Amino acid sequence: MDIDIARSVKLNKINSVARSLGVKRENIIPYGDYMGKIKFDKIDDNKNGKLILVTSINPTSYGEGKTTVSIGLNDALCSLGKNSVAVLREPSLGPVFGIKGGACGGGYSQVVPMEDINLHFTGDIHAITTANNLISAAIDNHIYFGNELDIDVNNICFKRCMDMNDRALRNIELSNRHESFNITAASEIMSVLCLSNDFHDLKRKLANILIAYNSKGEAIFARDLKLEGALATILKDAIRPNLVQTLEHNPVIIHGGPFANIAHGCNSIIATKLGLKLADYVVTEAGFGSDLGAEKFFDIKCRYAGLKPDCVVIVVTIKALKYNGGVSDEDILKEDVEALQKGISNLEVHIENMLKYTSNIVVTLNKFDTDTKREIDFIRQFLLGKQVRFAINESYMRGGKGAVDLASKVLDVCSCDNDFKLLYDEKLPIREKIEIIAKEIYHASGVLYDDSALESTSNIEKLGLDKLPVCIAKTQYSISDNPKLLGYPKGYDVTVRGVSVYSGAGFIVVYLGNIMTMPGLSRRPNYEKIDIDDNYNIEGLF
Repeated sequence: MDIDIARSVKLNKINSVARSLGVKRENIIPYGDYMGKIKFDKIDDNKNGKLILVTSINPTSYGEGKTTVSIGLNDALCSLGKNSVAVLREPSLGPVFGIKGGACGGGYSQVVPMEDINLHFTGDIHAITTANNLISAAIDNHIYFGNELDIDVNNICFKRCMDMNDRALRNIELSNRHESFNITAASEIMSVLCLSNDFHDLKRKLANILIAYNSKGEAIFARDLKLEGALATILKDAIRPNLVQTLEHNPVIIHGGPFANIAHGCNSIIATKLGLKLADYVVTEAGFGSDLGAEKFFDIKCRYAGLKPDCVVIVVTIKALKYNGGVSDEDILKEDVEALQKGISNLEVHIENMLKYTSNIVVTLNKFDTDTKREIDFIRQFLLGKQVRFAINESYMRGGKGAVDLASKVLDVCSCDNDFKLLYDEKLPIREKIEIIAKEIYHASGVLYDDSALESTSNIEKLGLDKLPVCIAKTQYSISDNPKLLGYPKGYDVTVRGVSVYSGAGFIVVYLGNIMTMPGLSRRPNYEKIDIDDNYNIEGLF
């Protein structure tokens, strides 16, 4: 259905889309008729628009629709005469061929051309993968030719990557050492690109990537292999944000695609700041639930970019609330207010968490045809009691018209004072930062550590790299580190299995529970549904 709707719309040429955003023709590098890259360094308008973050409750396999809501909200703001742009992440081929599907929205709330965006787009992720694997190849090449830097083959901390779900690559044996792969969306190069402020900053961050230790335990960085120049050369085009359009021909900037369950989950600083220069309102999203994406958007991206979101939209679905209330897949479409009463606690905890950052919150119900009046009224009354603004979103079926109520509520919130604040001081000790997030966001009682995690933490402190924000890698299906603890779990401990430092990107990665940095495909992956005919018409992509 999504691909059929996308094909039914005649697209505007990319120069026309750029013109609607105030970008001159000479500042667009076309990639065909309907996609282009923006020469962001040529944009000199210094206005600063309002920043709107779309996040959600804990996601389920049914899909809560943050991207669909973000696109619909942008279309609605434009329909109300506002100068608005959506700034989103790029899809990874792992989910496209796995279980989650693409990342172009759905129904009548899509970015297009969706086939190109969901597949290779403008080649950014390929460039990131190549740069990442050049580092790995350089490490092994240096060892092969005499190992002048005395690299300890058992203490190499930089992994290869690939933009595909492939569990077989979680553990492999090379000729001289053990190796494992990340998915590209979890690679440090992806995070470096997304957290760089300009090309000079990109080269500086690339040089600072910790790649290994020598036999004395001393750190070795990418700059020690003289890699930063080549890496920056590979990424010279990837650093430029991409411009596309919605089905309603409104502009969308797409750039960067880190996962939020194992990376920091936000599009690039460059793209977001560019949007704020070009438009009065910028609608962006952060991956998975607010316990992951929004927390990292605030405490990592906003910290480094100096951003203060003016409004936070929390997306909720009735199916997700019923799932958190214990309803089985077989009964999820049946009306069940009693299950909502149990599952509403998951929405409650996400509201509580977001209020620790800002009071400028709107909750939106991403409405499905199976939602009943009684169920919707229950949520409305719950939020009325919490004194939280509420709007129904129907952009999947109605495009921008279905998100006008949400847009109106968002505009009201954006006119309020901005009281945004961060959760912690990055200069605190590593374990104290972890404990603050665990107790304030995950509502855990305490934090347990494996011995290897404690050793890694000590090593990072010895290197003087401990004064960085932390990036928690954990399950997206619960606020805890256990995907089976649904709703609003309390009185439990989280377990830190590992700690590493992304010294180039500028954060400390903390692994909770059994999180994997290379996902696997499902039993019935999406690739089984995808096909292409002799006329190059694609089917099954969404």
